[in-house]
Amino acid sequence: MFLFISMCINSQNITAKLVDKNNGNPIPYATIKTGEFSGVISNEEGYFSLNLEGLQTKTITISCMGYQNKTLHIKTLKTFNFVIPLEAAINQLNEVYISNKRPNADSIIAKVKAKLDENYDINLNTYNIFYRGTDYINFKSLDFEIEKASHVKSKNLKQANKSLDSLSKHIISSNIIHFSDFKGELSSLDKDSIKLVVNKATKLIDHKNDFSIEAVQEKAQTLVLKYLDTTKTYKVKTGWFKIEDSLALKDEDFKDDKENEYEVSYLKSTTGSLLLKSMFVGNSFLKTILDPKLYDYTFEDVGYNNDDLTYIISYKPRKGKAKFTGKLFISDENYAINKVDYKYYGSRHGEKFNLKLILGIKFIENVSEGTYIYEKNSDNKYQPKYIKRIKGNYFYVNRDLKLIENSREKNKVGFSIKIEGDNRHKEEILFTSVKAISLEDFALIKQEKVAPFTILKAFEKTIWQNEETLEPLEEMKRFGSGE
Repeated sequence: MFLFISMCINSQNITAKLVDKNNGNPIPYATIKTGEFSGVISNEEGYFSLNLEGLQTKTITISCMGYQNKTLHIKTLKTFNFVIPLEAAINQLNEVYISNKRPNADSIIAKVKAKLDENYDINLNTYNIFYRGTDYINFKSLDFEIEKASHVKSKNLKQANKSLDSLSKHIISSNIIHFSDFKGELSSLDKDSIKLVVNKATKLIDHKNDFSIEAVQEKAQTLVLKYLDTTKTYKVKTGWFKIEDSLALKDEDFKDDKENEYEVSYLKSTTGSLLLKSMFVGNSFLKTILDPKLYDYTFEDVGYNNDDLTYIISYKPRKGKAKFTGKLFISDENYAINKVDYKYYGSRHGEKFNLKLILGIKFIENVSEGTYIYEKNSDNKYQPKYIKRIKGNYFYVNRDLKLIENSREKNKVGFSIKIEGDNRHKEEILFTSVKAISLEDFALIKQEKVAPFTILKAFEKTIWQNEETLEPLEEMKRFGSGE
């Protein structure tokens, strides 16, 4: 009945997997409570890890939309190697509603809007968070072409083109993915004032496969320079980029001189923006999907979430400027939204511009999807427990470059780079705990300008194993292993 997996026990860390009792499928985004208002979330593959030393109680409680709650003693987790099966919570709508009248979706949404201020509060809180960013790049095509190099020997020109062709094939065939993790405290005075303290940060990246558009241009330039007169320096000129005065083929000119540091203001902007959107603040899209002028709502079903009767309502655009579709999971007790799923509806998209003929650029933001999950705190307010957001776009870039020799002859080498592909950026935030703070507490918090991070060339389980984090997916565990 159950799928058997081994439970990883390293020091005081335990890794387990949640599965559906009936079909053995993994259960993502279940909450594993390790204290009254603390805990972790199972990842997309159903896995979670616990640091036993940090547990506040001897038991954990597992809850997930559509499943019965399950409470386990910690000794059970330490003694047995098993997957944890969850049983489905039976939806019996006829038993819940004696009349034949189905709940009205528009009426439920109106009650949700009326209770937003009562159910959500961002003011004077400190959130302990774990953030993971994952970047994917998929190059569909990549062409290099040397257009002009009359002063370059034919042999060198042929070798340069061969090297550029090899670079192109290597980039297209590479599995380009990078990971960024950090843990810290995100504190909010109100919707306009947020501070971030970063406690620990890592970046899992293969510099040999750093193929951003700028990195591709630099690698191509380096290859071309190798086949020119290496005793000379060059200017590099492109139609909409600056001219450098002394580009030369020297190792030190191509080294990454950036410090291994994050700009904390950037990290705060990213995580703070997601926090604000989750709390239905301002004109965030989460607030706009509650606008009946923009969206149509349909009552789908009822379910159970943490033993709480929950309405399931789908939504889709009513007007052209509305962009999203998805589902809202709403508590019958207090009309609080405890989960949101969203994605672009049909062919809807975000920013788009096509300057292919003028500047050689085309861009379409064609992916925007995610999930917000909430948990009720001691004040009966709902705070985010987990946020996932995925942004993706199609890109096309056609750049013409010239390397101009710094000499009396001013010999020129002209070549072009044509790039087409897709990229995705996935952000996840796990809120491990939240506590109320005072004005004085907030004033004393000092946000640093930068936060150092550790660069990893391969996945290292031990670096985060004693922390409350998101369990890595298999793609991350395999990073750097050669698989």
